[in-house]
Amino acid sequence: MYKFEKLAQSIRQMIEEGIWKAHDKLPSLREQSELSGYSLMTVLNAYQELEAQGWLYAKDKSGYYIAERAELEISQKEAPPAQEKIQINSVVFNYLKDTQAPDIVPLGSAFPNPELLFNSKFMQLLSQHAKRKNSYLNHPNMPPGNLELRQIIAGRYQLQGISCHSDDIVITSGALDSLNLSLQALTQPGDFILLQETVFYGAWQAAERLGLNVITLPDHPESGFDLKAFEKALKQYPIKVCWLMLNAQNPIGYTVSAEIKEKIAQLLAKYHVHLIEDDVYQELNFGKEKPVSVKYFDQQHLVLHCGSFSKTLGMGARVGWVFAGPYSNAIQHVQLMSTLTVSPLLQNALVDFVAHHHYEKHLRSLRRALDQNKKRFYQELKARLPTDCKIHYYPTGYFLWVELPTDMDSQQLYTNLLAQDISIAPSLLFRPKHQAQNFIRLNCSFDWNDKLAAAVDQIVQQIETHKKA
Repeated sequence: MYKFEKLAQSIRQMIEEGIWKAHDKLPSLREQSELSGYSLMTVLNAYQELEAQGWLYAKDKSGYYIAERAELEISQKEAPPAQEKIQINSVVFNYLKDTQAPDIVPLGSAFPNPELLFNSKFMQLLSQHAKRKNSYLNHPNMPPGNLELRQIIAGRYQLQGISCHSDDIVITSGALDSLNLSLQALTQPGDFILLQETVFYGAWQAAERLGLNVITLPDHPESGFDLKAFEKALKQYPIKVCWLMLNAQNPIGYTVSAEIKEKIAQLLAKYHVHLIEDDVYQELNFGKEKPVSVKYFDQQHLVLHCGSFSKTLGMGARVGWVFAGPYSNAIQHVQLMSTLTVSPLLQNALVDFVAHHHYEKHLRSLRRALDQNKKRFYQELKARLPTDCKIHYYPTGYFLWVELPTDMDSQQLYTNLLAQDISIAPSLLFRPKHQAQNFIRLNCSFDWNDKLAAAVDQIVQQIETHKKA
């Protein structure tokens, strides 16, 4: 914890304990510096932190004052916290290493059931290309990637009503690569970015690696996205880039409405802020229509839209893309300095697989299976879990977000279950700066069987043991 955070925490505690009342004036910066022993800059940062969170308000040429309790409660719901330095990479590394054992029950896995992703036709095409010398040639597949594949992806955007040219697309080594390349191309160390309060851990890792300041957007209990807090953050902070997942959001699972996405695009244009849209689960919707993206409403080329084949065809098809538009060259520049190129063999096989409608047939089968497995898993989980646990169910994707008793630590539950060869994904991975860590993400893409039932029973037993303690 930084010095200004310690001071802010101390002041906040005194406010909560009633030592300072609404509209009381705080000591001046110099007085607080002398009282606390901190530098003037540290005191200023602490006051500004508390002001951003709604605990204080400032008067010109007068100083800082304690905010009204009613105003405080509203601002706490709407306003994201001030800048935060992220330290998550070691947590994610240990989690990924711990859950690699082949005999572990993979409820914590980020990937769908590999048996559902395996497609014999794609493997056949891959095998055919493996026998062709031309399929290994690098030159046609160097950044921005295989032209035919880019044309196919551009065509899929056009079918969704989004104007797109093959030159707008850059092929990457999976979705995470496209997301990281986009963020690196648009930011410099020290820039401010906005993330959802609870979001895929790859976003937190990228922020830490690039030395970025993170503003978090509170989760909305109904719509999934708080537009008021979003605009307040854009007004209040010099945000350079937002990184958002709005379709089958990982880990919670909600899909934000088209109306909200349109308003997001309008706010991005108003404040001229870029969006990196993580849309790797768009194809895994169970409804009749594919949900739209913010990119659909983007009129000023502020949205970089990222997708991937790895969530639908498995890690063996680790090919992604970014709809980069005018930022294509910037992303290629970063790519040539890092990942260089994507497997020519995979790119050529995907051209044949997607162009001849094998991909659409595979997607239909995959969606049906995921829908059935998720519904079955939800019903089994609902029947077994204690009534004070809440399951967040949404008809898309393959994750269930489970809320445990409020005083239960999901990280400890994760550790206990791991000793029994059961993996779950604790909320610390997705919301490292949040006080409430009583959530877990469960992968429900697998066919229900006795092994899964036994694993869920172990989760229930751990919860019951905790409640009795």
